[in-house]
Amino acid sequence: MSDEVTPLTTPFPGLPALPGFPALPGFPDRRRGSGDPVKGLLHRYRELCERAVDPLEIAAGLEAHGITDRTAARFRHRDVFSLAEELYARAPRGTDGADAADGPIPADGPIPADGPVPAHGERAGARARWWTVLTLLPGAVACLTLVELERSTGQRQLATALAGALALSGVLSVCLRRGPLRADGRRLPAAGLWVYGLLAYLLCGDGLLDELVTGGPDGPWPATTTPLTALACAVAPAAWCAHLFSVRARRRLAESHGLAEFTAGARPLLLALVGLHVCLLTALAATANLVFDENGALAPTVTLGTLLLLARLLTVHGFPDAAATGLAVAAAVEVLSCASVLAGRLPGCDPLAVPVTRVVEMWGSSAVPTLACGAAALGLLGHAAVTLSRASAHTRPQHI
Repeated sequence: MSDEVTPLTTPFPGLPALPGFPALPGFPDRRRGSGDPVKGLLHRYRELCERAVDPLEIAAGLEAHGITDRTAARFRHRDVFSLAEELYARAPRGTDGADAADGPIPADGPIPADGPVPAHGERAGARARWWTVLTLLPGAVACLTLVELERSTGQRQLATALAGALALSGVLSVCLRRGPLRADGRRLPAAGLWVYGLLAYLLCGDGLLDELVTGGPDGPWPATTTPLTALACAVAPAAWCAHLFSVRARRRLAESHGLAEFTAGARPLLLALVGLHVCLLTALAATANLVFDENGALAPTVTLGTLLLLARLLTVHGFPDAAATGLAVAAAVEVLSCASVLAGRLPGCDPLAVPVTRVVEMWGSSAVPTLACGAAALGLLGHAAVTLSRASAHTRPQHI
């Protein structure tokens, strides 16, 4: 028999060798006298371990690099959390070059004996009150604009609509830069264009599609304003759902003893909060129709609001590409639906308009945005159920 050892193919390049397997380049071979498998891992992720403020941050960083509980068992630990605790305890930190054996320095640093203790709770409460007020402003602006539109005519009505649109856009921009809807990481400017396109279609797309199917448009098509008002009012519950998800997920992360345990708790939490937001948005849309005496379709409003919430959650937690993709797909389907009806008027292109025409005749024009936004929302929900149930999605971004 040959004494030659067959190399082990590993999906984690750079990890130290384990008993019975050959050492990887740059790491000591345990069969040649190295009895500390964690030392090589500490060297590999030294920057992460030195900058981490708690073991959870290290655990999230390791998970982002593909290290699972099974891998942690190869390092003589029951799970990634236990491995992260050892790495945190052994990592040197501080500016005086203290040895790691002296123990970790608290993340917030020592409090001077003669200095006041900072009131973190009071500051957090003040910030919560501030962004709560901010998230109520879009709904207030939208309601006031709609009331003024019903009381005005002619040029005054046009000026009111433009002023209300600009004010609403400004208030929404402020809301997205404060509180739980704030995204500190990379954002895609194109995502904003898709959002405005979806909102524009919600405002007047159904009327345009009805006109196109019947041979028009022969003049200005009708617009429905209550769906936009409902979405503006839904900014506040969306912010609170995002806040609850972030707080509960981090709390569950601190209480979990393994990645599988955290995932098993985070995924139902996400689904429950999305379901809560759907219920609140449905109630707001029905109330807006009742108060302003309009017959706005509920399904397009609810599906678009759900799509926007999921896209923002993914962006906040560091996945802007997936969010922009979902928004772009929904907007493209809506635009192509109208374009296909127009293209069907060309000689020999009648079949292009058949699918959209059949859908409108069977379920009404509101079925098109419902199907477009609903399908995109389901796709983002599936993606979020996977990505947002990882520990790495609930810590600060790591550059390791």
